[in-house]
Amino acid sequence: MEDSLKARLMADLKDAMRNKEEMRSSMIRLIVAAIKNDEVNARTDGRNGVVSDNDVLILVRREIKQHEESLLEAKNAKREDLVAEQNAELVLLRVYLPRQLSREEITVIVKATIAEVGASTAKQQGQVMKALQPKVRDIADGKLVNEVVRELLV
Repeated sequence: MEDSLKARLMADLKDAMRNKEEMRSSMIRLIVAAIKNDEVNARTDGRNGVVSDNDVLILVRREIKQHEESLLEAKNAKREDLVAEQNAELVLLRVYLPRQLSREEITVIVKATIAEVGASTAKQQGQVMKALQPKVRDIADGKLVNEVVRELLV
């Protein structure tokens, strides 16, 4: 694994422990444990025990997705205490994601991609999304990208 993200996580963990921030330290511990598990798996799957920053981002995204699902369940159960806890944990996890594009920035990229593909109808949404994915994979929310594409291909 590249030192930058792992070093940042470890430094943040030490900082959270020093400041007695229980929620923050437990969230970072969760990610670090997932990284260690992935490093063990990487020994046998051809990565020679090396987990890249991209692999770590995948783990963080997976954890965020699980928290979003738990948040939805808590909202449906009308458990405001759990909703607040899940929201706080999501904020802590999202710190480790790359900066996300704004709606305006996504709109510019989508318009350019629609012109590239030559799409003009909603039936061509799949072609546009396929061309967009490599451009916005780690820097934009997929749901928002899909929404912008649908709006522009009406």
